[in-house]
Amino acid sequence: MKDTTDTRHLSWDEWDELKSPRPAETGFDRVVDIALSRRGFLGGVLAWGSGAAAMGAGTLLSSTSAQAAASRFAFEGIAAQTDATIHVPQGYAWSTLVRYGDPLFSDASEMAQDAAFAPDAAARVFGENTDGMELFEIDGRQVIAVNHEYANPEINLPASAGEVTSADDVKTLQNLQGVAVFEVAREGDTWSVVLDSPFNRRITHLTEMRLTGPAAGHDLLKTSADATGTSVLGTLNNCGAGKTPWGTYLTCEENFNGYFGSTDATVEITPAFKRYGIGAEGRYAYEAHDARFDISQEPNEPNRHGWIVEIDPADPASVPAKRTALGRIKHENAACALTREGHVVVYMGDDERGEHLYKYVSNGVYAPGVDTDSLLDDGRLYVAVFDWDGTGDWVELTPETTGMETAEILVHTRMAATAVGATTMDRPEWVAVNPVSCEAYCALTNNSRRGVAGDDGTVAMKLNAPNPREANEFGQIVRWYPTNEDHGADSFRWDLYVMAGNPKAAEGAHKGSANITEGNMFNSPDGMMFDTSGLLWIQTDGEDSNEGVFEGQGNNQMLAGDPATGEIRRFLTGPKGSEVTGLTWSADRSTMFVGIQHPAAPFPDGEGMLPRSSIVAVWREDGGLVG
Repeated sequence: MKDTTDTRHLSWDEWDELKSPRPAETGFDRVVDIALSRRGFLGGVLAWGSGAAAMGAGTLLSSTSAQAAASRFAFEGIAAQTDATIHVPQGYAWSTLVRYGDPLFSDASEMAQDAAFAPDAAARVFGENTDGMELFEIDGRQVIAVNHEYANPEINLPASAGEVTSADDVKTLQNLQGVAVFEVAREGDTWSVVLDSPFNRRITHLTEMRLTGPAAGHDLLKTSADATGTSVLGTLNNCGAGKTPWGTYLTCEENFNGYFGSTDATVEITPAFKRYGIGAEGRYAYEAHDARFDISQEPNEPNRHGWIVEIDPADPASVPAKRTALGRIKHENAACALTREGHVVVYMGDDERGEHLYKYVSNGVYAPGVDTDSLLDDGRLYVAVFDWDGTGDWVELTPETTGMETAEILVHTRMAATAVGATTMDRPEWVAVNPVSCEAYCALTNNSRRGVAGDDGTVAMKLNAPNPREANEFGQIVRWYPTNEDHGADSFRWDLYVMAGNPKAAEGAHKGSANITEGNMFNSPDGMMFDTSGLLWIQTDGEDSNEGVFEGQGNNQMLAGDPATGEIRRFLTGPKGSEVTGLTWSADRSTMFVGIQHPAAPFPDGEGMLPRSSIVAVWREDGGLVG
């Protein structure tokens, strides 16, 4: 019987849980199961600062010593909010840079209040649901590349109340998603989009791309439209982002599975399809109007999505490249670093309950002026294993370790990670690399299935050292220190920078770690970025009901954390119903650009107006640096 549940208002995580519930265990987990009573995570795996790093994970600095350290914050933390707008600290101000539907070109008209766009017009405007972004300085001009993660059919298709009824409807949605590249300029305190800039560009579900790296050309990537397995249309569900040392943009394909379905209800759902959440029913009914997304007709098309895509913002004529050497998962973001010898490292999280944390290391070495096209095509892919004693290893995914051939490892990376015993994580999302210290962080958003048996009698997903709370509603941030202070090392030490929680309304371990107070509490850390001074900016995408165990936490928010002391302060609160996601800075660091996705309140235009995902500019009123 067909499921008639209205899924249009579900988050992607909720949609996946409904359509493809995660198994309690995705495979052997090498991490030793630790009960809270046995080791006590608050005293066992939390540490702050370089002193903790030197003494090893497992050292807990007292909250008194952390508070005694001199603060590096240039603002006072603000209170939680539950209203329909943005709040920033005293001495700071904000304005809207760009909203969903705003023109990028002078031949694109302003969006009508009903938000209707013809298919081709949809590719000339700022798209839906802004997410990860980066700013590039190109020949003295400032250019932002930003993701448009997914569509809101009930807003984008008002004539049919959100129902996808034609190929034109599908094309409109396809053109509202993907990536936007556009120049910005400042006059006084006001930033705006430069219409018709030669850098302005929309990259959508219909843009030609090349498949590169070891999996390119493999039979698993061939379709009726592309017998070579080297050319594909579109980039799907672009979530987080990254910037390479040579100045290109990395956009990350996350929940690509929801775009695929089948017009044949009896189609076989293979183990690989099941592991990636691909089923007979797509979220947007693409399969009914575009055969490319019908797995009964094109079973390999899903294999051509779920990659990291490299885009050159300085060359609007360039063809984006899907870099298969980085593996196919539900990529959250791509955080780049360099080894001591100059090899390129890309850290990546796979955002789903019970999935894993990855690292890619190039075989070639980066140097300014040297050709970089092969650096993300030729390298080694690893997955993380965390041990209970505060140590860990990067296990390389090879034919010898996985029993799979190289192309299969890259196309079915999740299965390869399971084969080597990778640690299951609580939705590993953004990774951030500290620019002033050899350490990296990953936001583990939440996991309602951790330690909780399924309704069907399945065994609960085991607790493990970096994920020690059952029914994890609040999330945590894990941090690791590469051996010998080299991101190329195969081993690391780790600790937990923070356990989010609610010291006011929750019990036991769910109150959070010692650096969580009633004045800075939050849930579901998601986006993360470091500024040049080494402060960690944390963005949230969680429960904003402000009720029950979430009482007092208010709307989603952005906070700043000091790795040296563990101190965390709330800097910005978003409008009701929104996710705060995506962060970058102007070239002179005087302005911060922050993404506000899917507000439920009439933001940013006020009462009676359509809620619109937006990017806002935030600055200090005294002209000082922001981050």
